[in-house]
Amino acid sequence: MRLALLTLLLALSAPGIAAPAPFFIWQSKLDGGLTCAQASPGEGWQRLGGPFRDAGCRVPY
Repeated sequence: MRLALLTLLLALSAPGIAAPAPFFIWQSKLDGGLTCAQASPGEGWQRLGGPFRDAGCRVPY
């Protein structure tokens, strides 16, 4: 009984420690344009800077 209760409490507390994915600045290899995203926008992009906390790539971690 105690083991089941402990397992339930641990399972319910796990989302509380999860963190969002960081954002990065990506630069286009084609025209040098910049964008801010959590994942690569595609093959023609290279990661330029980061990680950042916000979607505007202004607040560093």
